[in-house]
Amino acid sequence: MTSARRIVVKVGSSSLTTAQGGLDPDRVDVLVDVIAAKRAEGVEVVLVSSGAIAAGLAPLGLARRPRDLATQQAAASVGQGLLVARYTASFARYGLRVGQVLLTVDDVTRRAHYRNAYNTLDKLLAMGAVPVVNENDTVATEEIRFGDNDRLAALVAHVVHADLLVLLSDVDGLYDGDPAKPTSSRVPFVTGPADLEGIEIGKAGKSGVGTGGMVTKVEAAGIATSAGIPVVLTATRFASDALAGKDTGTLFHRTGVRTADRLLWLAHASTARGRLALDPGAVRAVVERRSSLLPAGITGVQGGFVAGDPVDLVDENGHIVARGLVNFDAKELPGLLGRSTRELARELGPAYEREVVHRDDLVLLRR
Repeated sequence: MTSARRIVVKVGSSSLTTAQGGLDPDRVDVLVDVIAAKRAEGVEVVLVSSGAIAAGLAPLGLARRPRDLATQQAAASVGQGLLVARYTASFARYGLRVGQVLLTVDDVTRRAHYRNAYNTLDKLLAMGAVPVVNENDTVATEEIRFGDNDRLAALVAHVVHADLLVLLSDVDGLYDGDPAKPTSSRVPFVTGPADLEGIEIGKAGKSGVGTGGMVTKVEAAGIATSAGIPVVLTATRFASDALAGKDTGTLFHRTGVRTADRLLWLAHASTARGRLALDPGAVRAVVERRSSLLPAGITGVQGGFVAGDPVDLVDENGHIVARGLVNFDAKELPGLLGRSTRELARELGPAYEREVVHRDDLVLLRR
């Protein structure tokens, strides 16, 4: 942690705004003080900041966070400008420039968009700016939304090859029960999924301005740690301690190594466009031998996908075992099921002597 040279810091709406909605300048300045101090040490920091919708509530006369998408987008449109303006003024106290980067799911799931996002963030860091990342709430539809910035932060950490992800909120770590009860204790370390067994993880807090909760933070930690990025979860007031590597909050240890970008997209950021049902032999080949999926092992097709779309692979009981990028359109597959690639090549031509899902474009979802 102390040797991290590129860090992603995520801060939630409740840490930046008042209960009535609207930015709290003092809270923003305190966070910026901490990040600027880290930048002075030569550490690159990407800030993933919620708060746009919350900042737009008061100016639009809204008493609470709206539930319908159109009003949320209107609030985000007003609030995003206020949020970036506040960060710009606060970082200017240290001679630091701010670069706004608004992302949708497409920007980390589609390869060309992903490359553009990486290039922009990497160039901003190289030029000494502080990227301030948020979901592009003003244009994202229900179908292509992250839904919370915790998952966005985990994916951004992977995009920029971060050494550490720090998740800041109004709770000073993961607890083994309700943090408000004296019988609950903070969990200082999580080394893997087994450490989370028996822990009741809470949903969104009481502030009414955020969308996440401990559930989304633990899920985000799982995404990052599986890609080899350690995660610290703590309260915003302990941000300085977290960035200094001190004992604060909950440290989620790395559980995996950095994987191919497309595999992280498939597992955590993609939406399946259909399903392929596999016979038991195909399930064993995909899960145990990590083989490609061939037409012979498929028993059914659902959905209206086209070649290149992500699809779920399910066993005979309908349980999802993997997700992959399919090489055929849905309308092509029914005539190929249960047949060998050699037979298909003889009858239909060499273009059909290929995998339905190649093992390099496949990620297991069941261990």
